[in-house]
Amino acid sequence: MSTAAAAAVALLAVQASLPAHASGGSGYDATSNPVLFVHGYTGDGSNWNTMANRFRTDGWPSSHLDQWSYDWRQSNATTAQQLSAEVDRLLAATGASKVDIVSHSMGGLSSRYYLKNLGGTAKVDAWVSLGGPNHGTDSANSCFDTSCTEMRIGSAFLAALNSGDETPGSPRYATWWSPCDTVINPDSSVSLSGAANTQTACISHTALMTDATVYAQTRDTINR
Repeated sequence: MSTAAAAAVALLAVQASLPAHASGGSGYDATSNPVLFVHGYTGDGSNWNTMANRFRTDGWPSSHLDQWSYDWRQSNATTAQQLSAEVDRLLAATGASKVDIVSHSMGGLSSRYYLKNLGGTAKVDAWVSLGGPNHGTDSANSCFDTSCTEMRIGSAFLAALNSGDETPGSPRYATWWSPCDTVINPDSSVSLSGAANTQTACISHTALMTDATVYAQTRDTINR
């Protein structure tokens, strides 16, 4: 065997021995957490089909991908209580010590409430908000469910949620916002103090859940 060939074989052997994490966080490995997806207003767990399938392609077992559904009309505080029970269920089912939460739109509010008020910071490693109305949106002025009125700019719910530290505890917080999102107005509503805040390309509010670049960035953020 030539020196060059031997070197190539040695390099392949080293690469084969490296865990998936070492390739930039792109693949599932023993340190990866189960992912709990939290949909937004008028949505359900099926909204995450594209993203969940991408996680599966990258090695996450279906048991570690929880496309949770809830009654989006109720107060986000009520949803947070149900989310707390779902986190505990997922941890028990997988044997994991922490979960990663990926939320879209209004799903960011109930999950933040869980972190801030219901002890969630001890059970969540990374929290992601895709197009979340974290400081309110004027599009909520035209709907009247309890959950929707809580998304209005200046609502008592948001004032309490954003009081003090917007990113409490040890979880890693990250947000993504699009300059072409016509549902979250103003765009600056999404970003949180203390979070890694990322502007996307010009994509729609719902495309935040299906865009390949946002997926890859989300995956690599939670999987490290």
